[in-house]
Amino acid sequence: MMYLLNSPARYIKTNKKSILSTIVTSALTAGLVSIGFQYKQRHIEAVERDDHNARFAGMTDLMLSGRVQRSFVSSAPTNFIAAAASITPSVVNIKALNGADESLWNPGEGNLGTSSGSGVIISTDGYVITNNHVVEGSTDIEVALSDKRTFDAKLVGADPSTDLALLKIDINRATPVRFGNSDSIRVGEWVLAVGNPFNLESTVTAGIVSAKGRSINILEDKYSIESFIQTDAAVNPGNSGGALVNTNGELVGINTAIITKSGRYEGYSFAIPVNLVMKIVRDLKTYGVVQRGFLGVSVEDLSPERAKQVNLDPMSGVYISKVNPGSAAEDGGIREGDVVISVNNMNVRNKPELLEMVARHRPGDKIALEYIRLGKKGKTNVTLKNKNNTTALTELEPVSPLPERLGFAKLQTLNALEIKKLGAKGVRVLTIGKGSKIARLNMEEGFVMTHINDIKIESVEQFIKALEKARPQEKITIEGVYENFPDPYFFTFTK
Repeated sequence: MMYLLNSPARYIKTNKKSILSTIVTSALTAGLVSIGFQYKQRHIEAVERDDHNARFAGMTDLMLSGRVQRSFVSSAPTNFIAAAASITPSVVNIKALNGADESLWNPGEGNLGTSSGSGVIISTDGYVITNNHVVEGSTDIEVALSDKRTFDAKLVGADPSTDLALLKIDINRATPVRFGNSDSIRVGEWVLAVGNPFNLESTVTAGIVSAKGRSINILEDKYSIESFIQTDAAVNPGNSGGALVNTNGELVGINTAIITKSGRYEGYSFAIPVNLVMKIVRDLKTYGVVQRGFLGVSVEDLSPERAKQVNLDPMSGVYISKVNPGSAAEDGGIREGDVVISVNNMNVRNKPELLEMVARHRPGDKIALEYIRLGKKGKTNVTLKNKNNTTALTELEPVSPLPERLGFAKLQTLNALEIKKLGAKGVRVLTIGKGSKIARLNMEEGFVMTHINDIKIESVEQFIKALEKARPQEKITIEGVYENFPDPYFFTFTK
């Protein structure tokens, strides 16, 4: 006889065979219920996964259009298997030939003028985002997918101020990345860096977000935007243009730079926030050039002394040290000495964050600013302008194949404001192809051409006509000036 404990106070007398029968029956019943539940659960998960995949392509297009912004709380720590599996097909290897810059971020492969980097597929029809320094000056760009297929790529447009470039490959059903929200990531959050360091394809490394809104003064463009996400995920030469994703596998940044003394990863890597990336992509797809909105102010990080005067934390705003006449800020009532604390209801902690938030908008866009003036809060709506203090959008001026072959990758006719400042009409050299004939003359970007073979030039069209009129092998002399140096410079080459 056995006794089963039923309660602390009493026992029930029972039969041994009856007990055994009850246990076996209960176990079989529980097993069948468990199997049925697991089957039903797997079926539900499969249906949900198929439904998610069906909606995904349409959501990607909506994200790129700017009509939808992914909004979520930062992803929670988890294992990285699912995130790595989802992002790897969207990261590509890029080889740029014929004149690309070979440097720390573009290690050559033994062939002159060959560099390599990474890129991220952002749409099903084959648009790829990468760093400008990966493809700058290149005329032959090859993109290799994770499944080893290779495609010739066309450069749609580039923006040196953010170090981004947009490529297009001829493919029907590419696997695009899922977009995240770089505003929502937090310091301490896990992230993955995916790219092709040292031509090691589809390499995944992990780290945490170390800081946000970081400027390291690596971009040389006059209007550069540096508001990097800093991480300790291992990034090396060849990772440039690759993906930084959260643990949901969603893109939060484009890996761009490292700080190093050895030339290799030493614990500090930097990525461009995806919210800025998406704006640049939309502009390059639509206009071929970035439409940059400006406040028209000079700004500084808030010092402890100034913060004390307005009763703010030193990490709680940006000090306006100068307001340009006729600027968007002046029209909106912003004054010198104001401290901007938010843009469109998003808190601003430092100068890089303010520049990034403004750079997400085009001339003519309105943004809401909150500021502190003489200890009191104020609000205003500001209509952004371009660098010439108008709300007009920038038009990309065409460049004929001849100037491009020589190295004049991008030219621009001086506008009225620039002519007044310089005291002369002319054509500005915006971009020079690396390794080109013009680059070997040591002409620097920003040079303003005023004459070609003693013929005065006042527009891109005039320059192209004068260049095309020259006979093959004829010597061509270009005269011009640099903005901050009044003396003329002369460059001579053969056509």
